[in-house]
Amino acid sequence: MRTMTSSMSQKGQVTIPVEVRERLGLKPKDRVRFRVEGDSVLIEPYRSNLAAFYQSVPALDPPRSWKEVEEIAHDEHAEHAAREGLD
Repeated sequence: MRTMTSSMSQKGQVTIPVEVRERLGLKPKDRVRFRVEGDSVLIEPYRSNLAAFYQSVPALDPPRSWKEVEEIAHDEHAEHAAREGLD
């Protein structure tokens, strides 16, 4: 196990060493989580559920205008309502 040090600023900020950032896959603006265990602190990447699903649904192909999307949603809703009314 390799240890590294970093000094803390007056605001309580520390720089995460480049080796740690690379190993954890951290990039600027990524969030991290701190977990206190006794007198030690564990730092790990924090990925919210929203971030995990961001852009997981591909864009429409071909791209559609907002008006077209509203029309499609309206038509699908009308079809669903018509089916439920027939049962």
